[in-house]
Amino acid sequence: MTKSTPSDSLGVIERAIQAGMSDSSNRPTRPTDETDPTMPNYVEHREGVTEIGKLSAEAVVREYEATAKEIESMGIDLVERVKACEAMTRDTLQVTQELNEIAARYRKEAKRVFEHIENCSLLVAAARETCGELKDKLAIPTRLGRLGTDRSDDNNDPQSRD
Repeated sequence: MTKSTPSDSLGVIERAIQAGMSDSSNRPTRPTDETDPTMPNYVEHREGVTEIGKLSAEAVVREYEATAKEIESMGIDLVERVKACEAMTRDTLQVTQELNEIAARYRKEAKRVFEHIENCSLLVAAARETCGELKDKLAIPTRLGRLGTDRSDDNNDPQSRD
């Protein structure tokens, strides 16, 4: 694919104009005054310009005008894209807010479970301590009883005195 340059485009336009001029004897001529509807309103022909000059200028300004309209339509497309981005941004902010609320609920639940586990751990530790204390209380009279019976046996035994 070859790249066309502005000078190539102008050459094509000039050849088309010249071919049209040689063919123009059979066609009716167009009015070339300032009220020409095909001409953009920001340009007007000057007096003294040749017919080829006018036609060339009109062809070039039409090409520029067509390009300008394409550029404007790109701007309209861009505005539509921006509106879509804004809508996506609003949706994203709403989803982010919901996600933050869910994360807060998870943290609250984690704290609840954490405290429950620690409370259970404290309860088990307290139960162990209580069981240990009860075991010690129950074991002391038994030891005293054994010790007391052992001593009394020792005192009653005549061989142990010797």
